[in-house]
Amino acid sequence: MSVVARQGFKYSIIGYISTLIGMFSIFIFMHDLKFYGTLRYIMTTAEMLVPFVVLGISYSNVKFFGKAKDDNRHQNMLSLSLALVGFNFLIFLLIFFIVPFLFPEIKNLKIWKMKEGILPLILLLSFCTIFNKYTSNYKRIVVSNIFDNLLPKLANLGAFCLFYYFALSQKLALTFFFAIFVLILSGYIYYTNRLEKINFDLRTDYFKQNNFYREFATYSFFGFLGTFGNHLAINNYMIGEFIGLEENGVYNILLALISLISIPQLGLFNISAPIIRKNLADGDMEELDRFHKKTSLSIYFLGAVLFACIMVGFPYLIHFMPEKGVMLKMYEPVIWIWGSAVLVDLATGFNGNIISLSKYYKFNIVVMILLAGLTIGLNWYFINHTNLSLIGIALSTAISLITFNLIKITFNYFVFKVSPLSIEMIFVSIICTLAITVALILPDFSNQFINLIYKPSVVLILIFLGNHFTKIFPVEQYLNMNFLKSAFKFK
Repeated sequence: MSVVARQGFKYSIIGYISTLIGMFSIFIFMHDLKFYGTLRYIMTTAEMLVPFVVLGISYSNVKFFGKAKDDNRHQNMLSLSLALVGFNFLIFLLIFFIVPFLFPEIKNLKIWKMKEGILPLILLLSFCTIFNKYTSNYKRIVVSNIFDNLLPKLANLGAFCLFYYFALSQKLALTFFFAIFVLILSGYIYYTNRLEKINFDLRTDYFKQNNFYREFATYSFFGFLGTFGNHLAINNYMIGEFIGLEENGVYNILLALISLISIPQLGLFNISAPIIRKNLADGDMEELDRFHKKTSLSIYFLGAVLFACIMVGFPYLIHFMPEKGVMLKMYEPVIWIWGSAVLVDLATGFNGNIISLSKYYKFNIVVMILLAGLTIGLNWYFINHTNLSLIGIALSTAISLITFNLIKITFNYFVFKVSPLSIEMIFVSIICTLAITVALILPDFSNQFINLIYKPSVVLILIFLGNHFTKIFPVEQYLNMNFLKSAFKFK
């Protein structure tokens, strides 16, 4: 089995373990949504500001890794990248503390009041971002998934338990939270050194040759512009700042459920970047189109199965939450709206990766800025001119994501002659819709736990029966001993 399949599978396994921890944590976080909302506000606000420190340098560590490695200067590129991030952070701090003197009203915002927690996290996450992209060049993404997905969830859970169950102060709980991210950065450094011994090299002569630094800086700058489309961070910030920290807690619990749908996407996209880059360099559009369709169908099928299970199981899951999940029940439409938008995103595959790794990467930037502007504008409208609250945020996200992906599909089709869409996706949609419909009309038992197991089980049985006869997804390739044995060799 190929390294892509093994690493993608391992990545997904870690993702599902992380999701299970997140699912378990939901029942705990429901006891104090405001503090959980505070943790998520600090984290996502830091994530939103990290691009202003990294400035796209992490993307250049993927784009130019092949060239630098051929010249045996990839360690030089990593060293200078880390040094630049440290310098950028000092400039960012200077601007951060000067702006409130020009606009005093900023001091009334939560972002200023929580700066002691947000600023250190920005620095830690910025360095982690460089190491994450750099290690992906070795087609090793499993350990980075532990650092990026699993440990942050444990940081949230640990900090919350210290605050709620052990009655420690919020300051001590946040100290534990930050300590986990120090551990993550240390782990990245250790793991990168294991892949290939780190040799810090701050010489600049290589980047001066043929003005390579200009090409590096230009790509980094446009990569930075492309990060403006992080709609999840934008949503978290705007909910926490303008709606409330408790609602931010609810939003993130729903996000934890919806994120289950897109876990396969994350693993495949990270490991596929070097393959996309090679196909583009070789001009092999036929192979890229084949790989694009195959990958898109795989993640869409898995996502659709998970979404169907969530749809029919959610009403019974919240019955076991504190106060029977009253607030979650109130915002159940968020699951339908946002989940459907995520499925559309899955179906479009790695459109953005193709554009960003090609000579047309600047177009991707324009589209990402459009997404950011559309998301902010729609969020602002729904927050200030409707009473939809989180449902409005979900509608904003859905409109932005669908618009964003339609533009990228059209561009890739006309420029590269590649498309993620296939007729099999229509059959997947029909099978999953029929499975959901049957599960919903079947009678309920009086025991909610039985319903929670029984309804999603019906969905799974119907989907896999449908897949057995239509042969849409090659399940047998993944449910055999040879693949499982190779998948669990963590190399």
